Amino acid sequence: MQAVVLAAGEGTRIRPLSSAVPKPMLPVADRPLVAHTVDTAVDAGADEIVLVIGYKGETVRNYFGDEYRGTPVSYAVQTEQAGTADAVAAARDRIDGPFAVLNGDNLYDPAAIDRLFAECPAVCAVEVDDPRNYGVLATDDGTVVDITEKPADPPTNLANAGAYAFPEEAREWLEVSESERGEREITDVLATVVERFAVTPVTLERWLDVGRPWELLAANEWKLGDLEGRVDGEVSEDAHLEGDVVVETGATVQSGAVIEGPALIRSGATVGPNAYVRGATLVGEDAELGNGVEIKNSVLSRGASVSHLSYVGDSVLGRDVNFGAGTNVANLRHDEADVRFTVKGERVSTGRRKFGVVAGDDVKTGINTSLTPGLKLTTGATTRPGETVERDR
Repeated sequence: MQAVVLAAGEGTRIRPLSSAVPKPMLPVADRPLVAHTVDTAVDAGADEIVLVIGYKGETVRNYFGDEYRGTPVSYAVQTEQAGTADAVAAARDRIDGPFAVLNGDNLYDPAAIDRLFAECPAVCAVEVDDPRNYGVLATDDGTVVDITEKPADPPTNLANAGAYAFPEEAREWLEVSESERGEREITDVLATVVERFAVTPVTLERWLDVGRPWELLAANEWKLGDLEGRVDGEVSEDAHLEGDVVVETGATVQSGAVIEGPALIRSGATVGPNAYVRGATLVGEDAELGNGVEIKNSVLSRGASVSHLSYVGDSVLGRDVNFGAGTNVANLRHDEADVRFTVKGERVSTGRRKFGVVAGDDVKTGINTSLTPGLKLTTGATTRPGETVERDR
């Protein structure tokens, strides 16, 4: 079966992290987000991966090439972001049999994707407490009989999880009309398949749609939690590793450092003397932690640097961020309410009691900067020495 993986979007809700990197290529543990999706498809038996690319698509091409883990890879370009059916339609000329459709910014329960491929035609669903804000599957005698978007009276608690296995005939049904949202929806294709085939619902035990920065944190918590500890890099005899910690070849952990897993220290990274890394933390390639730095449950992208005597908690730092000495991130509101964050101009709840800052690429802070919870620092933003930053910039 071919697997069509959708990876064309920019990810406007996850800005500023996607300003220079397409959302599917943001780091999740030891690989880009979309690579986890592709790995799941390969493990399920896909005989070809068709990646639909668009925004900064060369980044995706350069990573996967023409073959990935022994599986051929081809590409289709979605020139306009006009919906999921439009994205799959961009790959239509490459489809020549039954095909799966997976979102490149989702993480899926691998066992469910195995079953999705085996049960074709099939659709993945996730059980939710309140399905009224989802596309909801109606079922009868073990097959899907309808899908309804955001029903006031949901027929089931099965929310559409956006993973499909279609018969070859669906290739001809990709030209659908625009929805009320002004997009061509893959759910309209699913509706046609439901009319003509017995479609099996496949329930996911675990699933995550990564659309916003705190969901990138959740994705890393998931995948870092799957790590098995190993040390291939250089670790001082005076350092202490506890739990599942991976230190890749070319990484350095210096004297007095304490790392409590799950944690991944990537190639070229340096954890300085007396640093403390804990929680589900990714220290990206060539990142650097100075003396006495504490990092908790955070993602540091490639080349990020946190200078000595700094604290970063529950945060995401983009590429080549440089936090000056004494920079401190606050990650908890005094009223202990959920931290809010700005998404497309609107302050929304993260659903997290603890959430720090999101710093785009090349952000620089002056020494002794204080950053408040739920703060967004756009690409290239700077702060003054000793400044307390309370509003996005």
